[in-house]
Amino acid sequence: MTDAVEHAAEVEAWRAGRYENLRQDHGWLTLAGLGWLKPGVNRLGSAPDVDVRLPAGPREAGTVTLTADGPVADGAFTRDGRPVEGLRLETDASGQPTLLEVGPLHLCVIERGGRLAIRTWDTESARRRDFDGVDHWPVDPAWRVAARYEPTPGAMLAVPDVIGIVEEQPTPGAVAFEVEGAMHRLQGLKGGPNGELWLVFGDATNGHETYGGGRFLYTPAPDAGGMVVVDFNRAYNPPCVFSPYATCPLPWSANRVPVRIEAGERTDGVH
Repeated sequence: MTDAVEHAAEVEAWRAGRYENLRQDHGWLTLAGLGWLKPGVNRLGSAPDVDVRLPAGPREAGTVTLTADGPVADGAFTRDGRPVEGLRLETDASGQPTLLEVGPLHLCVIERGGRLAIRTWDTESARRRDFDGVDHWPVDPAWRVAARYEPTPGAMLAVPDVIGIVEEQPTPGAVAFEVEGAMHRLQGLKGGPNGELWLVFGDATNGHETYGGGRFLYTPAPDAGGMVVVDFNRAYNPPCVFSPYATCPLPWSANRVPVRIEAGERTDGVH
């Protein structure tokens, strides 16, 4: 009983941290725009005839120009409160994208499939203001399963996403676990610097109790004996559940298991 109580407390503490991350200025609850950039000059603003339309702010906020050296911003933007003029922008591929501000809006350039886009957050988002958690199943220790780690050094996966891009990504290995008397496998992506795994998976609850595009789950690193704990109580909704402007990966065929995983988060509104 004590183990079950401790496990439930651990999951609830994890859930509280997840909600805190969702509510951040650059969390998924504030994501408010995605506009693809074309070669040359791109006009940004709230006017209907701009190249990248912003959800609020000036009709003509400024420009982002794609040059041979990368994107460059000019206009009514600020960075850290200071005006911007001819500022070269780092994309999210660098790990530290340049953030621009226009009033309550924050912008950066993201790179997907070789294309660049403007991602916009609205720090005054009503969705963040009104957020009070995500529906989920009660914590059930039966869904904290022991899995066997099957390493696949050098292997690659074709990972699709919600905007139609498929990217090759390395997979460190798969996890094999038993549910309802049958063995199932999920291929993992790199989930952290210490051997953690990131699982993008689908199950038979998708499209009903859970998001049709699957759910995500992180595991700790496998132990010395090649075992890893997969706690489906920590399965969570991808960003696309909270915003139509996210670029979520989707489960590929090998990561769709034909069983109902009645643990973790349920659907919190599909966009």
